[in-house]
Amino acid sequence: MRTTTRVGQLTLGAAALGNLFHPVSDEDAAATVETAWACGIRAFDTAPHYGLGLSERRLGDALRTRPRAQFTLSTKVGRLLRARAGLPGDDLANGFAVPATHERVWDFSARGVRTGVEESLARLGLERVDTVYLHDPDSHEREAFGCAYPELERMRAEGLVGAIGVGMNQTSMPTRFVRDTDIDVVLLAGRYSLLDQSALAALLPLAAQRGVSVLVGGVFNSGLLADPQPGATFDYAPAPAHLLDRALALRTLCETFGVPLRAAALQFPLGHPAVTGVLLGARSAAEVTDAAAVISHPVPEEMWLALRAQGLLPPGAPVPVPTSI
Repeated sequence: MRTTTRVGQLTLGAAALGNLFHPVSDEDAAATVETAWACGIRAFDTAPHYGLGLSERRLGDALRTRPRAQFTLSTKVGRLLRARAGLPGDDLANGFAVPATHERVWDFSARGVRTGVEESLARLGLERVDTVYLHDPDSHEREAFGCAYPELERMRAEGLVGAIGVGMNQTSMPTRFVRDTDIDVVLLAGRYSLLDQSALAALLPLAAQRGVSVLVGGVFNSGLLADPQPGATFDYAPAPAHLLDRALALRTLCETFGVPLRAAALQFPLGHPAVTGVLLGARSAAEVTDAAAVISHPVPEEMWLALRAQGLLPPGAPVPVPTSI
């Protein structure tokens, strides 16, 4: 028996369209979204943080002529962009190869949330977004729960936004959001992958219990699971030796079943009932084409069992259910 997935479970993350780490031309950015659409991808995610608004502008340009009912779009709040005085340097200290014409101002106030959505819509050139996430409120917990979340709830009730949620790369605060609020979705980066199953302890079981969707990002843990080799990164830092060894072992076992490690990494999170999809960033048409191919690559059930048997997956980690023979 083999597991199968659909490209509809894949969301295109548009951080790279904001020149994440390296410049991407306008033409390549447009081709990335065009290829995603041609591959059947209909879900897209962006944020003001990505390239100081460049990602939102490029994604809006690429989607504006598409039938609005045929795609879903998410953006984030918590950082407002404000013009800087004087000659700009670059924004590489924040990870983006763009001129630092603006600065990010943390703002999880009610006014900041509503203003953030309005400004994102202006950059996108669209009338609405489908999902709005609170973006990285790690150091702003009190304001996020006391001000930002209630405002998103009001905006949802007013019909100004569809779903509301939180996007983070930790599990503790999202677990509290799932337990104590009425959010619809969690965007979880890096904490449910072949190398890190920390979300299994509390977040994913609670989300499944409460009917909160989880969209998993960072399935390659910033690169290590895409191409494990010396110098590869885990969570944007050089991978420790023990994690590199584990990633190499994962790749070796997957290849014995004819499965690329990238395919296993993309498909693994989909085995959990709380997980509704995976988010993958891409900076080129070729990367999109590869992602669409590997998320649908056949994976034998025996491979998941072998990963468990060799201790490369914990016994409690659910794996994708075979859906075809």
